[in-house]
Amino acid sequence: MFYAPVLFKTLGFEDDASLMSAVVTGLVNVFATVVSILVVDRFGRRVLFLEGGIQMLACQIGVGVLIACVFGVSGNGTFSKGLGNLALALICIYVAAFAWSWGPLGWLVPSEIHPMEIRSAGQSINVSVNMFFTFVIGQLFLSMLCHMKFGLFFFFGGWVLLMTLFVYFFVPETRNVPIEEMNRVWKAHWFWGKYIPDDAVGLSHKSSGHDA
Repeated sequence: MFYAPVLFKTLGFEDDASLMSAVVTGLVNVFATVVSILVVDRFGRRVLFLEGGIQMLACQIGVGVLIACVFGVSGNGTFSKGLGNLALALICIYVAAFAWSWGPLGWLVPSEIHPMEIRSAGQSINVSVNMFFTFVIGQLFLSMLCHMKFGLFFFFGGWVLLMTLFVYFFVPETRNVPIEEMNRVWKAHWFWGKYIPDDAVGLSHKSSGHDA
């Protein structure tokens, strides 16, 4: 988001147009985040993660193909007005998908999946890792764009695919699940259940019963 004006200018937008396009994507981000707030408890976390991941992947591939066709490996080319608007639309659709799925849920779900005993430590690690990779990407994005060109969008698209597959196979639904019951959810999971001892579920159940 913070490199949006540079990205649009790189794609051939004029200065005013690149700044206005960045404003448009920012507004899309705000409205899509509101959508997430309204629907997350109705449809659940996994649905938004998976839908958002698929939408983000499609947009990454679309922008990558578009830039490859116009600029090629040399990086020389010019977007027509129609293709420029198409690129802007794809980026806005991508931003919307991120803002109602991976953006806010990347903070919400970690706060729901950790048992009470390790919740503070788990959240601390989550925030630290998030900030670290935000810093790394922020420092490297422009250099990667210059060297990888359209390949950068396929690179990030590959990561989006891995993230979405990880959620599909390994992240349980946490909607309407009390934190005290998360050990039971993990125990019932086809993969993580192998690593959750039976007494952890029992302790979780006793803790919730005591609190009640």
